[in-house]
Amino acid sequence: MQPRMKYFLASIFLLGVVLAPLSTLAQNAPVINATVSGKIVDARTKEALIGATVTIKGTTNGSTTDQNGQFNLVTGQKLPFTVTVSFVGYQTKDVVVSDNNVDILLEEAANQLADVTITSRRRQESAQDVPIPISIVSGNRAEDAGAFNVNRLKELVPTVQLYASNARNTTLNIRGLGSTYGLTNDGIDPGVGFYVDGVYYARPAATALDFVDIEQVEVLRGPQGTLFGKNTTAGAFNITTRPAGFTPSGTFELSYGNYGFIQAKGSLTGPLSRKLAARVSFTGTQRNGTFFNVHTQLPINDINNIGVRGQLLYTPTDNVKITLIGDVSDQKPTGYGWPVAGVVPTKRAAYRQFNAIIADLNYKLPYASAFERIVDLDTPSKADNQLGGVSLNADVKLGGGTLTSTTAWRYWKWTPLNDRDYIGLPVFTVSAGNSVHDQWSQEVRYSGKLSSRLSGVVGVFGLWQDLQSDPVQTEEAGSAQWRFAQNSTSPLWKTPGLFDNFGIRTTNRIRSTSLAAFGQLDWAVTERIHVLPGIRYNYDKKIANYRRETYGGLQTTDPALLALKNGVYTNQAFDTNVSEDNFSGQLTLQYRASGAFNAFGTYSISYKPVGVNIGGLPTANGRVLLELARVKPEFVTHYEFGVKTKPSPISVLNVVFHNTEIKDYQTQVQTPEPGVNRGYLANAEKVRVMGVEVDGNIRVANFLTLNAAVAYTDGKYVTFRNAPVPLEETGGEQAFKDISGGALPGISKWSGSVGGEATAKGKLISLKGNYFIGIDAFYRSSFSSSPSPSQYLNIEGYSLINGRVGFRASTGITVFLWGRNLLNTDYYEQLLAAPGSAGHYAGIVGDPRTYGVTLRYAF
Repeated sequence: MQPRMKYFLASIFLLGVVLAPLSTLAQNAPVINATVSGKIVDARTKEALIGATVTIKGTTNGSTTDQNGQFNLVTGQKLPFTVTVSFVGYQTKDVVVSDNNVDILLEEAANQLADVTITSRRRQESAQDVPIPISIVSGNRAEDAGAFNVNRLKELVPTVQLYASNARNTTLNIRGLGSTYGLTNDGIDPGVGFYVDGVYYARPAATALDFVDIEQVEVLRGPQGTLFGKNTTAGAFNITTRPAGFTPSGTFELSYGNYGFIQAKGSLTGPLSRKLAARVSFTGTQRNGTFFNVHTQLPINDINNIGVRGQLLYTPTDNVKITLIGDVSDQKPTGYGWPVAGVVPTKRAAYRQFNAIIADLNYKLPYASAFERIVDLDTPSKADNQLGGVSLNADVKLGGGTLTSTTAWRYWKWTPLNDRDYIGLPVFTVSAGNSVHDQWSQEVRYSGKLSSRLSGVVGVFGLWQDLQSDPVQTEEAGSAQWRFAQNSTSPLWKTPGLFDNFGIRTTNRIRSTSLAAFGQLDWAVTERIHVLPGIRYNYDKKIANYRRETYGGLQTTDPALLALKNGVYTNQAFDTNVSEDNFSGQLTLQYRASGAFNAFGTYSISYKPVGVNIGGLPTANGRVLLELARVKPEFVTHYEFGVKTKPSPISVLNVVFHNTEIKDYQTQVQTPEPGVNRGYLANAEKVRVMGVEVDGNIRVANFLTLNAAVAYTDGKYVTFRNAPVPLEETGGEQAFKDISGGALPGISKWSGSVGGEATAKGKLISLKGNYFIGIDAFYRSSFSSSPSPSQYLNIEGYSLINGRVGFRASTGITVFLWGRNLLNTDYYEQLLAAPGSAGHYAGIVGDPRTYGVTLRYAF
């Protein structure tokens, strides 16, 4: 067991010792006026029901039961009042509460399916009632399915795509839109908003971290800029963590698996005083590498994560709730390194082909297939990724709604070391894009009822970011670089030491300001017809500073040799700033024919903010192409039509058709210049994404739940006349190509998921509870892995099957066996062309079959 995990487990033990007196304090503390606690149990067996929903009738104030069947409601209402209680497989029940502590019995009902409550529209409501395509994954379902981060969550939500060669280079998309496909450029904003407890996370690396004590994940599809503070032109992740509570409770979980997998989680909550409660949560994950580096004779691409999250809940009055949250998550893996997946014949001369180059250098790849899970990397791999922050949220009930203020500061620190050439030769010996990021955000909004027929949300938002090198970013070539850079038969290329330790040190900085005012109304024209207009004003400004200087290599004044060195790295510096403001909005028409039929149509326009290139710019005839520094904002036109239905009390079926057109689409393009780190950004004239999505679930009797989702998505470049050529056309007469009509990268035409869980009451030794078995399957068809369509960089479709079987005791003990990728399918998540366009490309290989056991205890 590694020292970090030992420290983590010791921390959980000490946390239990420190917070154990909370239960005694809770027994002696006076009951807060109008605070109701209680327990939901099966009327027949008297067993606790976990995850039941309790809502005060006529309000949006509600709670769900914990692992012990307990719930807690804090409200300004005076007793008595009525609560509505619902749970999957049980009859919904209205109960008049006249005491501060109550036990509620629910009767089994094989013909009911409980609603899922969401908060995406800034109030609690049924997911089936909102006119938004939305997918919901509960924290319990994610935990049971082993989806402890977004990358694994995508297997449950087929409209989500996530691609990552490491934490920094992460692309999170919905319906194939959101961020540029490929390697990350810091000068643009993501189109998919990522929110945790109302706080916007600006860095894509946040999606690589383990979830810490998640209550629910809501995935909203399509533009949501009139509901959220930051622009969300493609959708949003709205993640809520489990809140602090005045009823003492806790959960502890430990998992073991193959590849040395160990994961530990812990969470404790309870009162510190009559009006102050706390919650502290930990998570730690370790796993050995799934690849073996023959160069170092060590495993690579392991997992070494740890995270902690603390909350304080203060309720000075019944109408005020203040939450202070602090968190930090840290990843220190040995990785990431990837194998060569293939070699493309380019249009360059025969001596400039990859196989000819490595033959001249007496090198041979030590593996025939990337699925051998072997790499040969001469540069040590590191990908230290740390994020954290503090937020203060205040909810004040005013009139028929809630005034909310969310203030947050977050930071990100990235310390990598990569082998950019993917082979064991000293071509690029150092690639270290060290970065540090600070963000400050402030959102103030009001949501609720304005009159008997009018409700909505209105708010203002500000985000300030400072991202800079820490302190410098380094790229360095090695002694084999000459052969990869060679573009003539001149003997000067063989000059000893010409490129040895030749590199660039880069300092860069980008400061961003985003300001917005937004609002959306819900006007009930009649009981069945609702009109929902929304509007947004957005202002964005970015100030960029870039400077790089060469160093090393052969020190010479020979102009011919200097020209060869300049073909690899050159000095470059520029300062630029860009700004843009715009209005956007949407109009939705909703028709609620009945409680079982909800139809809606939405038309919206939105803008993805202006961008700036901050990874180096291409040159022409020795001139830096500064005009490429500014990347025009995307103009998004979107419409969709959807129907949400309940064909029966035991089933849900939803269908959505969507169409999105984007002018000045921001795309990542590659260049053969190694000094243009991670490529650069450009605008495609127009792209379109359209499709149909169907999802549903059904409760069969009282022991089987089934769910399924399928998505058809067609994305293409409508017009892109000046795109870079694909890898196989490098070295031809043209450096650019008209790819109009070609497929957008990263989009499978078909994707889907299906899952189910069956339960049966029983006993394990002397414990009463439920046995369960669950299966989740995910499929996606083939897709392009090149910004410009390539006949080589395409990924074949694949299917994954995950499963679990175990026992949940009514005492709070759960134990189960689990397996992921049970069929041990070999598949690629992404293909990446190597810098320099020699013809070889790397494969981001998906995880092999993994399995293990989990023990969970809740009280």
